[in-house]
Amino acid sequence: MILNPIPWPNGAKCACAITFDMDADSLIHVSRPNDGHQRLYPISMGRYGPTVAVPRILETYRRLGLKQSFFIPGWCLENYPDAVEAILKGGHEIGHHGWIHEDPIVTAGGQREPFEKALRAHEKICGRRPKGYRAPVYNVTPEVVDLLIEHGFDYDSSLMADDIPYRMKTDAGVLYEMPVHWGTDDWPPFAHYDEIGYMMPVRSPSAGLAGFWEEFEAQYEAGGFFMLIVHPFLTGRLARWRLVEQWLENILNSHDVWFAPLEEICDHVKSVEQAGTAKIRTENLPYYDIPQK
Repeated sequence: MILNPIPWPNGAKCACAITFDMDADSLIHVSRPNDGHQRLYPISMGRYGPTVAVPRILETYRRLGLKQSFFIPGWCLENYPDAVEAILKGGHEIGHHGWIHEDPIVTAGGQREPFEKALRAHEKICGRRPKGYRAPVYNVTPEVVDLLIEHGFDYDSSLMADDIPYRMKTDAGVLYEMPVHWGTDDWPPFAHYDEIGYMMPVRSPSAGLAGFWEEFEAQYEAGGFFMLIVHPFLTGRLARWRLVEQWLENILNSHDVWFAPLEEICDHVKSVEQAGTAKIRTENLPYYDIPQK
């Protein structure tokens, strides 16, 4: 049960998005800044995303008529222009995902420079400012929220306080949250990346993805919001993406769902709130002003 359900367009039962974090090989460079450039295996693993997986994903979306959201670090925008051009040509959203996937917690107090550097890359390469942001490793901070509001962003997609979109209110203004959760993220079942401190037991495609589909059925039954958070170099691989593609085909034919980029879902949430046809829950930030002991 969802206490404050949001009415979706055309009476759809559930809003859906399969979003991608196209981190490419930024992960090895930011985690091993001194010698990451010499580590060919993790570089090649990351490069698989924009060079092999993204074209595959875009072809599926083209065939099924879907527009979705990609979150890309500014460094990746500059280093993988062909993938970026193809994403934009397909009509998809590209959101802010830091400069080189730097952890906002680690760089606390100094996020303005990498945040605005990435913003300039978006303006130069994508031709527009992004409307949405997803923090690397979800570690959005009050400093970053203030930067998002200052720069006119509509939404964040890093936090986990609800099943459906909600509002975040600070002294600086309002931001909408498109909530994530590790239960719909492909990192736990598929990431095996010792160089950055992750040694997950890699699961088979069917076992790794099965939990996602259970999450969808619960959201669909409740009239909620279902979003996958996946990485091209993980879920864009052949066997995994084949199962995602088969799931998409089945859901589009058998369920009443609304697939849309997060910026469109956010616009819809704002519109129903302004029209008074839905009450959007508000979280006041920051949660705490001082350390809690």
